[in-house]
Amino acid sequence: MDSQIKGVSTGTTILAVTFNGGVIIGSDSRASIGGSYVSSKTINKLIQVHDRIFCCIAGSLADAQAVTKAAKFQISFHSIQMESPPLVKAAASVLKELCYNNKEELQAGFITAGWDRKKGPQVYTVALGGMLLSQPFTIGGSGSTYIYGYADAKYKPDMSKEECLQFATNALALAMGRDNVSGGVAHLVVITEEGVEHVVIPGDKLPKFHDE
Repeated sequence: MDSQIKGVSTGTTILAVTFNGGVIIGSDSRASIGGSYVSSKTINKLIQVHDRIFCCIAGSLADAQAVTKAAKFQISFHSIQMESPPLVKAAASVLKELCYNNKEELQAGFITAGWDRKKGPQVYTVALGGMLLSQPFTIGGSGSTYIYGYADAKYKPDMSKEECLQFATNALALAMGRDNVSGGVAHLVVITEEGVEHVVIPGDKLPKFHDE
């Protein structure tokens, strides 16, 4: 987490990964101030912006909350106009536009993940400044620097739901074990055509990979 960002920020680990039939989005639950002081251990960084579309946040918590609040309104309005659920890419594009149009004032990045009838499970990264990328999986936040090797080595296309849950849980556990401003509990959301499933794993129930 950039130590120059003032106010409450999320020194964080966030991720999203597709599997055969769905997508999992997840994060830790700590928020920090100044990149080192943990101000809260119970922040839920997974925001539901529509029925089967979620985003997770990194950067300034206040900025991210303001953007997601505006995005939820625009996405809901778009859905009413179109008389159908929004596409995942459309929701990600709303976040991208909000970030780009306010790039001088905002310090927030997002992962958007969800399922729609046109393209099925999808993952999009909205980077600082408003760049939009489509990827089969992505990781972000301060804790992500510790798990790029694990993610590259262990990710595989068309995983089962169970394999994907294990992949996401292990990745979060590894990052939370090393990054001093990632931690708390692991929040995971499984999104499929059938609906949404919330999974919360307490810190003491996460896998252990080294002595802590």
